Amino acid sequence: MKFLKWMLLGLVAVSSLAAAKEIPIGDFFREAAFEGVTLSPDGKHIAVVVPQSDRSVLAVLRIADMKLIGKWDYGVNRHFNGVAWANDHRLLFHVSIKLGSLDQRVQKGDMYASNIDGTGRIDIPNGAYYNIVSLTREDPDTILVERSIDNAFLFKLNVNNGRTVTVATAPIDYGDFVLDHNHNVRYAVGQMRDGSSVVYRRDGDSWTLVHEVAKGQAGVYSPVAMASDDKHVIMLRDENGGPAKVVSVDPESGAETALSSDPVVDPFDYLFSSDGKTLLAVQYQDGLPRWDFVDKTNPESKVYAGLINAFPNKSLAFNGISDDGRFVSFSTYSDRAPPESYLYDTQAGKATYLLSSREWIDPAAMSAMQPVNIKTRDGATIHGYLTIPKGSSGKNLPLIVHPHGGPHGVRDVWAYEPQVQLFANRGYAVLQINYRGSGGYGDAYQRAGYRKWGTLMQDDLTDSVRYLVANGIVDKDRVCIYGGSYGGYAALMSVEREPDLYKCTVGYAGVYDFEIQRTSSDTAESDFGKNYLDEVLPATLTERHQQSPAFNVEKIKVPVMLAHGGKDVRVPIQNLHELVDRMEKVGKKPEIVMIEPKEPHGFQLPEHNISLYETMLGFFDKYIGPGAKH
Repeated sequence: MKFLKWMLLGLVAVSSLAAAKEIPIGDFFREAAFEGVTLSPDGKHIAVVVPQSDRSVLAVLRIADMKLIGKWDYGVNRHFNGVAWANDHRLLFHVSIKLGSLDQRVQKGDMYASNIDGTGRIDIPNGAYYNIVSLTREDPDTILVERSIDNAFLFKLNVNNGRTVTVATAPIDYGDFVLDHNHNVRYAVGQMRDGSSVVYRRDGDSWTLVHEVAKGQAGVYSPVAMASDDKHVIMLRDENGGPAKVVSVDPESGAETALSSDPVVDPFDYLFSSDGKTLLAVQYQDGLPRWDFVDKTNPESKVYAGLINAFPNKSLAFNGISDDGRFVSFSTYSDRAPPESYLYDTQAGKATYLLSSREWIDPAAMSAMQPVNIKTRDGATIHGYLTIPKGSSGKNLPLIVHPHGGPHGVRDVWAYEPQVQLFANRGYAVLQINYRGSGGYGDAYQRAGYRKWGTLMQDDLTDSVRYLVANGIVDKDRVCIYGGSYGGYAALMSVEREPDLYKCTVGYAGVYDFEIQRTSSDTAESDFGKNYLDEVLPATLTERHQQSPAFNVEKIKVPVMLAHGGKDVRVPIQNLHELVDRMEKVGKKPEIVMIEPKEPHGFQLPEHNISLYETMLGFFDKYIGPGAKH
């Protein structure tokens, strides 16, 4: 409960402040100036992914004068990811389809290569299946890529013409290769079609199975990279489903040396030296982000640690280091400050500001997001974040519960969230709980939510609300719940499961009938997607109906608002129609139904988002706002 104590102490300090100035909704939903920055090997250029309402574009800027050198735009619903520098003058990137702001890319997308000025552009055949394994800096014309079709294959790919040569094949159905620092294959790790996880070691010309976890069992044993000596392997290791530990393993003796771990969360990110040989640090997101330095004596570790210390109230994300180690690209961010991009020159000892993602947002006007740890009814500890409105007393507040989408493998983190800050700016506390089923807290924590979307995962939300009420932070008569995608599911399932806990609910692009997801969603179109749904959704039709909001509408006692995109293929709009039809049949017609016919899974156009949140705020104000009747 240490986080709650820290939070309450902080609230005393702000309780006498004046109410925050109301910020226009449009400011929260304007397109960011960038969402990704990648540094060239020579440190002279950056590749910047720029989001737009229905797509993203890629631009290369010369750092010396921030002049635009090249630009790429592949059209509506096309988004850039996996941007990498093949050499100083040539880029590699995937262009995937992303249908809506709540959508998650299922595949990497088509792969392209281009000179930085836009010339020499090629479409790489089979690029949609490729994942970059090594950029082989000593040979600027080739890279090593992998793909999985029946078996895992490693290829050498020419970045100028797209031609490939097979380097290795591994006996796994879906997986990745781990190479040593001379680009020799050492391990293959992945999954078999039966759902088991396997690790193979390359011994001469043959493969040796060194670890296997059957489908449905918890546990992690996964090579990350070879150590600098090319003998030891850096592993993620856990046998019992807890948070994975980073260890160094001697393949010959099996001896392990602990490198880094956290008792609560899995590793979130890694820092390697500029030559790619040495693991410098591991990042964790247990509440506030922190970097754990594994090699404190390395000169580059001292550079990174110095940068972290130079921004004490922010977290740093490192976006690349030049091959000579001179230039470091990084972004700063916090719960109240959107990302800003910098370039650090180690010779000059100077960090140069490059770009701001949302320069119109004033961090001083935003509200603090504080970590919370909560004990559940069954004795488990769950984790999340509570945002308290700036200038409030911190007591007896109206609350919006905001469960994240996904739900598995996804989690909320400490960062600037536009919709959360909007709600806080209007006087609402916002709760984001990483309920069981969320990613990042160990394999067992995630698997605990499988088949329990409408039971255990909802209980975690319920217990969190009751905890805040019991501690006087939240007014029990002023609680609503809102979420998108799985969060939309949770928003409806929660008010059915706990009809007296909430005063209203908002479901946005939500799953309301599991059978529609199993038969009509784009997830169900692939074998991988079908296997996923079979593993995480309730096993029987009876259980699926028991946990589907559309089949429990008679339990709803509060006003309902629904929003959905007419072209949603991830969560088809049939979910909404089925829910509304069943609600009307029992005399519980939703108060508000917003349908944007041309929007996909999550509204993309700023004007539609502004309309959505204007309507939503009016809905919340009516039932838990200052003038609401209790």
